[in-house]
Amino acid sequence: MFVACAAAVAAKALKRPVRLLVERNVDMLTSGTRHPYFAKYKAGALSDGTLVGYDVELFNNAGYSLDLSEAVMDRALFHCENAYFVPNLRAVGKCCKTNLPTNTAFRGFGAPQGMMVGETMVEHIANALNLPSRVVREKNLYQANMRTHYGQVLTDFHLDALWHRAMRESRLVEREADVAAFNRQHQWKKQGLCILPSKFGISFTNRFMNQGGALVHVYTDGSVLVSHGGTEMGQGLHTKVIQIVAKAFGISCDDVSIHDTSTDKVANAQPSAGSMSTDLYGMAALDACEQILARLGPVVAKLGPTAAFADVARAAYFDRICLSAHGFYIVPGENCGYDWSKSSDENSASGQTFNYFTTGVCVTQVELDVLTGDTHMQSVDIFMDVGASINPAIDIGQIEGAFIQGFGLFCMEQHVWGDANHPWIPRGAFFTRGPGTYKIPAFNDVPLQLNVWLEPNMKNKLAVHSSKAIGEPPLFLGATAFFAIKAAVDAARLEHDSELLPPTFHALESPLTPERARLAIRDAFCASSVAPYGCY
Repeated sequence: MFVACAAAVAAKALKRPVRLLVERNVDMLTSGTRHPYFAKYKAGALSDGTLVGYDVELFNNAGYSLDLSEAVMDRALFHCENAYFVPNLRAVGKCCKTNLPTNTAFRGFGAPQGMMVGETMVEHIANALNLPSRVVREKNLYQANMRTHYGQVLTDFHLDALWHRAMRESRLVEREADVAAFNRQHQWKKQGLCILPSKFGISFTNRFMNQGGALVHVYTDGSVLVSHGGTEMGQGLHTKVIQIVAKAFGISCDDVSIHDTSTDKVANAQPSAGSMSTDLYGMAALDACEQILARLGPVVAKLGPTAAFADVARAAYFDRICLSAHGFYIVPGENCGYDWSKSSDENSASGQTFNYFTTGVCVTQVELDVLTGDTHMQSVDIFMDVGASINPAIDIGQIEGAFIQGFGLFCMEQHVWGDANHPWIPRGAFFTRGPGTYKIPAFNDVPLQLNVWLEPNMKNKLAVHSSKAIGEPPLFLGATAFFAIKAAVDAARLEHDSELLPPTFHALESPLTPERARLAIRDAFCASSVAPYGCY
């Protein structure tokens, strides 16, 4: 934003167009990032692992301005339990003003941070009860018709079936035994295995934002031009809208073109965010198509149902029938929005917070080099309920990309500032402001085996053509790598740390970089030469 403001000042002063480009290090130094979170929690469970209470307080680092920090915190509070039913839950969020660049929205919008806290709590409970974390997760999964802590009843919800399919298809129980055997046989290599569920609410929680428009023109040669309010950023939105329009008119996708998003075509568009773009603009485009088809009804009746669409369009033109339409769609008011001035009971009485949920389950296996902290993902199995997918290739690509991005978030991308723990950096200076110090996933970080399954025969009556949103929901599944690495670290600690550290629960910080994984083991080599865990 500051770049745009600076360019605007110069443009006004010089009365001519101005373009401002900043170098990478300046960009990273001044731009906001995803919000870092800190959490405090208390939790209670029965001896069999059934959760009975969860009291959590979330703090996000907003930076020097509010920006979207409140909205990001809202989403974190809605997702702080991830996919688990807790009958007694209190969640409080606070946005903290700091002297750092203002932080802002990014894929996931606070949900991954809140879900990470919830999963850490589950791991903590499992450790205290001496139960496998998988058992605690499975015992507390949301079932259909259960109610969330914000009062929404989970209708048409199939996470339990997805979980059991993931267990079966991934051979999880057998692989757990294989991993345990491997760890007994190898001193300096350890493996970890993790299964996690994910539940992501789809809709903007500010009700007014759940609207979208589209403009559709049909030409006399049967070609179609579409403009909608969404932004194509590589997520395949244009392709899906083209498919929706082509299906509506019964023509080839080659006959449909998309015009660049522009306010002179579709005014007052909402942000392309919240994984809502296909839901809003696909439905808006379909609405426009249905308006045109209704006008073409008498022409089709005259020419016959087998008439080519181009012939129908040409005949309609000579009959002076309008071949353009503006489509508009809103998510029904009772299916979106949350009023923070009211209680969860009052909100549920007037509707539901989210239109629906996109769910997934992921199984990840990693191998850790105990001496270096280096980790490789050996296999990843992802199972997603995306409804009746409009374009499975796009959806699978989104799932794969989101997983790798989540892996970067939870296992690689660390910000380092000059402070007491980093005395070699000038105090307050930002160190990781370029590709040499700030590492994002590369080709060597891709799992050796990456499998994605789309749950078949699923329908979603609340979105276009029974589909489901897919942009943000898979990102948190990258946290399976974090907890799999943690499991490998735990295995190494049991073997190497027995005299240095008690085998109690330890909450590792995210991102769990190789340095942090290595120093968390604290064997004789590490203990004699480096600072304690946390001082880096």
